[in-house]
Amino acid sequence: MTAPEGLLLQWRDHLATNLRRSPHTVRAYMAAAKRLVNASGAQDWNALAALGARDLRGHLASRRSEGLSNASAACELSALKALLAFARTQTGSPDAPPPRLRGPRLKKGLPRPVTPDDAENLADGVAAMAREGWIGARDRAVLYLLYGAGLRIAEALSLTGADVPLGEVLVVTGKGRKQRQVPILPQVREAVAEYIAASPWPLDKAEPLFRGAKGGPLNPGMVQKAMARARKALGLPDTATPHALRHSFATHLLGEGADLRSLQELLGHASLGSTQIYTKVDANTLLETYRSAHPREAKD
Repeated sequence: MTAPEGLLLQWRDHLATNLRRSPHTVRAYMAAAKRLVNASGAQDWNALAALGARDLRGHLASRRSEGLSNASAACELSALKALLAFARTQTGSPDAPPPRLRGPRLKKGLPRPVTPDDAENLADGVAAMAREGWIGARDRAVLYLLYGAGLRIAEALSLTGADVPLGEVLVVTGKGRKQRQVPILPQVREAVAEYIAASPWPLDKAEPLFRGAKGGPLNPGMVQKAMARARKALGLPDTATPHALRHSFATHLLGEGADLRSLQELLGHASLGSTQIYTKVDANTLLETYRSAHPREAKD
């Protein structure tokens, strides 16, 4: 094993074990770290800890010349800053000032919600198009948790047998291991119960609730693929993703009069600023409805 390989393995173990980052985040951070290590020629933590803003700026400029977008550049910079912070802890200088480098300015786009009818049609569509009945019931239950309870897909797939049968309130562990209480509608409870009844796998309190075809933990990619097939069949845009169902949950609640603080708690947002984007979404939806329905606008 070469010295750079040892650095990368240590970084991966820190991300996965100490920080408990998701597999997706670990892969992304590892890829960014490998590119920087290879480009800089660093052989140990001291060499990495010595890298400064000029080094990162030059590295990112090279990446941008390869066609890296603003959003991807911002993500890569965040990953590299985390790597260099870890390098400083490994060299005994955790309090050393980090490289002062700002990421590219990002234009924040609005989430694209689906209508309540489309959300229900998508859930029914994935069930109807699945190759086995229990798989269809599984995917339908997952989508109901996203739209009916506002869960992130990772939160839904982290549920175990200990979480069922679902009651009127579910305790969800979200980002940063922060827990929140989420009301569960009867339709959501029914969808999950139907999946449990149809599943060929035993319900174990210590095992994932949602299983893959071979009995292992369900990969979120399988749900995304099932929804992609359903939205194509329904003629819905590519923006109709599993995460869009969570956006729809928030937008529709706001449209029915929910206040931002309550919505923040339901979504598990760390800051109110993350929730405030839905006020823009709701206004945007109302404007589109007005333009399509108003006689004068329709005439124009």
